[in-house]
Order: sequence, then C-alpha cells, then structure tokens
Amino acid sequence: MKFAIIGDIHSSVQDLEDVLDHISQHAPGAEVVGTGDLFECTISKKRAPYERFSRLEEVMLLPEGLLNLLDFPSVMGNQEERIAMITESGEPLLRRIRSMPETMDIDGAEIVHGHQWEWGGDPWTPVYPGNAGDLTFYGHSHESDLSIDGEPIDIGFGVPYDVTKGQTFVNVGPVVGDREWVLYDPAARTVEFRKVME
Repeated sequence: MKFAIIGDIHSSVQDLEDVLDHISQHAPGAEVVGTGDLFECTISKKRAPYERFSRLEEVMLLPEGLLNLLDFPSVMGNQEERIAMITESGEPLLRRIRSMPETMDIDGAEIVHGHQWEWGGDPWTPVYPGNAGDLTFYGHSHESDLSIDGEPIDIGFGVPYDVTKGQTFVNVGPVVGDREWVLYDPAARTVEFRKVME
C-alpha cells in the first residue's frame, strides 16, 4: 500500500479539497495520513498560557465542510495541542483532537509534526533527533525538505527519491497555500514530492 502524506492544512478547505482531488487522480488507493496542524488556532501562543475558553468556535477556524474532509488519521500538531490546552468543553471534536497521537508508525516510517524538536537558524530548520528511526515524515515549517544523514538534498516535484541510503527526514510541505504532499511507496522505498499546479 502507498501512502499520501499531508499536513499543515490550517483549516483551509479549498486547499485541502484540491490536494485530496490531486491524490485521487495521481495516487488512487493511497492511504492518506496527516502530519498535524489540520486546524488553525486563533489564539496566539503568547495568550494561550493565560486564557481558557468554553467553546471551540472561540479558539479555532472551523469552516463549513472541513470536518467532512478530515476522514484520515493524523498526529497532533502544535495547533491542535494549543486548542486542546485552552478549551474546556465536552464537545466531541475536542475529544477527537485530544486523542490524536504525538507520533504514528506506518510501514517502516514514523510520522510526527516536528514542533517537539528544537528549531533555529536561518533558514529556520530543525535539529533532528538522533534517536529517530530510519525514515521520519514531518511538517511544521511549511517548507518541503529532504535530509539524509543530516545532509540536505535538493528536491524536485514528481521525482522518486530512495529512502534507504541513511537516516532520512522528509518535510511533506504545507497543504495551506502551497498545496503540497508526499507520496510514500514502502515497497519501492521511495518518496515523491507532489504539488497541485495551477
């Protein structure tokens, strides 16, 4: 089975519809998996430690049709983490958000959002954890990226990259704005960066 890995949707219905349509056209049958930040929290991380809210509509963007599109498993991103922290209600959606795992394993790879790592520098990049497995998919920075054994690899869209050459980290790029995703083929041990073009 192939996997279509997407993330950083930030409540953008149109971008998500475009990406899901692209996946169905170019990778029919692929299982969709999320790297987190499905939702957009409207409360800043500076305000979050000091405020609590009773309804999800006070803390997040939830446009019509979004929940119908989110029918795939995903790890928790920093947006979901913040929503869960500042909202005090019994809404089913909040229970769903709180039950999202921090990491997920799929056929020889790990999925994580990436906000758990240390980030810095210019360009803003993560310090990859040394205890990670051979293949990790993540998001968070809204930048497609491929790194093998700590070395950045120049990427192109639609090009299969071998993920057996060392410890590999794949930033799948954002759905919001850029409409990017990654196709992972565990049998061939390849990843392909994909993008919805105009």
